[in-house]
Amino acid sequence: MQQEGKLIFMVDDDRVILNLLEYVFQGKNGYRVKSFPSGEECLRNLHRKPDLVVLDYVLNEEDNTALNGMQTLRKIVEINDRLPVIILSGKTDDKTRKEFLSSGAKEVLGKDDYFVDVLDKIIAAELNTND
Repeated sequence: MQQEGKLIFMVDDDRVILNLLEYVFQGKNGYRVKSFPSGEECLRNLHRKPDLVVLDYVLNEEDNTALNGMQTLRKIVEINDRLPVIILSGKTDDKTRKEFLSSGAKEVLGKDDYFVDVLDKIIAAELNTND
C-alpha cells in the first residue's frame, strides 16, 4: 500500500485536543496524522519518519516520571535535528518560548481561541519549504 502526503505526529495528553487536531488535519493538503498521548509513544514511533511533529508542552502532569514536552523535544532533536517540531502550550511566557526555540523547536504556539488556524498556516509553511 503506497502512502501519500506528509506525515504529521500530534502529541498531546488531552484527548479532546488530539481529536480536534486529527479532525482538522487528517487528509487536509494530503496530510496523514498519527496522534500520541505521550512523548514516550512519539519517540517509539519516530522510525515512521514523520515530516513534522506538533508537541504539547505539558504532558502527563499526574505522572512525574513521564517525559514533558521539553524533554521530548530534546530527545527528538538528538535523534533527528532536521525534523521540524512545533510546540503547543497553554503557557507561552517569553522565557519558556526562548527555551523551546533554543532547544530546537521551529515555533511555539499558545492554545488560544485561534491556535488551530495559526497552526494550519505554520504547518503549511513548514512542510512546503521542505519539499
